[in-house]
Amino acid sequence: MESPIEVTEGVDGWNTIIFLYNSALKEVGTKLEILNDEFQHVHQYNPIEYIKRRIKTPESIVKKLKRYGYESTIDNMVNYVNDIAGIRIVCSFTSDIYRMAEMIGKQNDLTVVSVKDYIKHPKESGYKSYHMLVTVPIFLSDRVVDTKVEIQIRTIAMDFWASLEHKIYYKFEGNAPEYISKDLRECAEIVSMLDAKMLSLNEAILEAKAAQEAALLREEKDRADKEK
Repeated sequence: MESPIEVTEGVDGWNTIIFLYNSALKEVGTKLEILNDEFQHVHQYNPIEYIKRRIKTPESIVKKLKRYGYESTIDNMVNYVNDIAGIRIVCSFTSDIYRMAEMIGKQNDLTVVSVKDYIKHPKESGYKSYHMLVTVPIFLSDRVVDTKVEIQIRTIAMDFWASLEHKIYYKFEGNAPEYISKDLRECAEIVSMLDAKMLSLNEAILEAKAAQEAALLREEKDRADKEK
């Protein structure tokens, strides 16, 4: 029977929270590595370029709660901050993003709470990524605790843009001049075109490879027929 996270305030409560969220990151990270290895085994292809994991800092959690209008309590952290534990999957192509999202959604012991597709519906800033909020059961000695993890899936180009955007807005404390915001939006459009071009190129390569392999098979068959 799954239990909600229930901990006391103070140092012990904070340490328990961090333990649970770190455990959740390990669980989800292991599942992703297995999925990637399986895809390589079956299709000789890795959809995941790399994975990043992080626990939100206390300062960031407090800022988010304040922005939402909540007091800085552990109970509010658990209930209202969904991205305390975050894992980012960086893929080569946009098609890999939806492939990974589908595979994650089929995991029996993960519960998908919500999905936000910022690729089909980008943020006003130009930000693109695919977000999934999931819960994963953490098996303790006396109970099972469902713990939230935010999964972000994006391409290398999207990750590059998002990292720079974060650094720029951090320098301006979220209030960058309009001309900088405009340039960032234009860069986001360039990133989208690059992703589309690279996906098209990859599909062309796969088609050419398939045609080449089919031609070789025909040649082998013709030789075999002549030798009969």
